[in-house]
Amino acid sequence: MKVLQVLPALDTGGVERGTLDIARALVQAGHSSSVLSGGGRMVSRLQKQGSDHVLWSLGKKSPLSLRHVRPLRRWLASQHFDILHLRSRMPGWLCWLAWRGMDPATRPRLVTTVHGMHSVSRYSEIVTCGERIIVVSESIRDYVLENYPRCDPDKLRLIYRGINPLEFPRGHQPAEQWLSDWYREFPQLLDQRVVTMAGRLTRLKGHHDFVDVIEQLRKTGQPVHGLIVGGEDPKRIAYAREIYQAVKERGLEEHLTFAGHRGDLRDIYAVSDVVLSLSTQPESFGRTVLEPLSEGRPVVGYDHGGVAEILSALYPRGAVPVRDTAAAATQVAAILSGQVAPPRRNTQFLLDVMARDTLSVYEELLSAPRAL
Repeated sequence: MKVLQVLPALDTGGVERGTLDIARALVQAGHSSSVLSGGGRMVSRLQKQGSDHVLWSLGKKSPLSLRHVRPLRRWLASQHFDILHLRSRMPGWLCWLAWRGMDPATRPRLVTTVHGMHSVSRYSEIVTCGERIIVVSESIRDYVLENYPRCDPDKLRLIYRGINPLEFPRGHQPAEQWLSDWYREFPQLLDQRVVTMAGRLTRLKGHHDFVDVIEQLRKTGQPVHGLIVGGEDPKRIAYAREIYQAVKERGLEEHLTFAGHRGDLRDIYAVSDVVLSLSTQPESFGRTVLEPLSEGRPVVGYDHGGVAEILSALYPRGAVPVRDTAAAATQVAAILSGQVAPPRRNTQFLLDVMARDTLSVYEELLSAPRAL
């Protein structure tokens, strides 16, 4: 197969990681893999894995972007791709318009992935335009069926996101040098029961609720220290200051640490006693829930979206009602006192399974009749 995946950029994020994962799987299986994007820090990694990168910026939301449609159509026709896989809305629109004008007998077969619960609109509906539509969780499938009645349910294929268990091995222990450097940078965490939350400082991640949980635990005598791992969002600096102020007003400055953006989450999970996921809106999947669970670290999270599906499969006791910080604090206390069994082993949300099932969708579509 000759496959082209399209997305706005290759900087960082779950969609980008998933794109590279599928690109690598294609190359390893002997297929031809290309990715079209506006570039970014992950391009070199993509190319080292054996895929081609096509630099074409299609992510700008502007009527002027329509100028790309005809050149795209000519280029796609010249490349003879078997599969065109669209992973984002704006590039999706431009590529779909180009694809629609191609010869139906020879154009590539079209796959889209619905990665998130975007605001419901005609603009967002483009991610349901594929001849096959991959949804990354049951929650996303329900979102599509409830909000886009024109979408044919028979085109939907559920493929959970997955991780490599070797990257987040059960019982992982950080290297001595990492531990030495970590506690040199954050001596306040030494000999503490650490409750961690991973997520950039944006309102939907629920940092206010995290502060509530830490405050409640401290009031009941639990010797916990809160740890927030995630950098400030340049577009939401006011929100970051709001969180800093909330910590100060509640007298938690000595009991809650902001670690900023980190690239060593695997080790941070390993030195955490509990990880929290408190997104106030349902997430499409929940990688920062799956990763610590894979290591055997307990996770307490709100019972909605993809997070609920992961917890149901691997750690049901970790699910608490949405926005119920008292229930979250109670569950954390139970875990810290040893009253809750450890998570089950992850045998469902695996990178190999995700790659195998995605390539199977490509192969299925190539063998299906064309709508001429």
